[in-house]
Amino acid sequence: MSQLTVHLEPGIEDDVVLLTVPADVGYLGVLRTATAGLAARLHFALDEIEDLRIAVDEACAMLLAIASRGAELECRFSVTDDALSVEVAVNTVRGARLPAESSFAWKVLTALTTSATAKVEDQRASIRLLTRRTP
Repeated sequence: MSQLTVHLEPGIEDDVVLLTVPADVGYLGVLRTATAGLAARLHFALDEIEDLRIAVDEACAMLLAIASRGAELECRFSVTDDALSVEVAVNTVRGARLPAESSFAWKVLTALTTSATAKVEDQRASIRLLTRRTP
């Protein structure tokens, strides 16, 4: 049975939105839509919103490739006055590795965002994207 969970964590300096969806390509549209909505809230330009949607989609695709069976994709959006941070994480199969930073996928992420970082430890992988709004 599929489940979509949304949590709001109000912060002092920023807003945090947590989305948890099954680790399945069919749910990526939910994350792309949430990304676009939050970026629009920050008054990002349309091309910046589309770049961020593509980056989130690419990050999720990288994680889905190494996700364990029945895993959930957790997406944490942190909204500040001038930036949107998106961290996507998933439980992985044993020995999972993300593509090298020299790969095409990483070139896409770094070209479309202000910064992109990743880590894999204890059968859990995460990718963090930060995009600052252009003044």
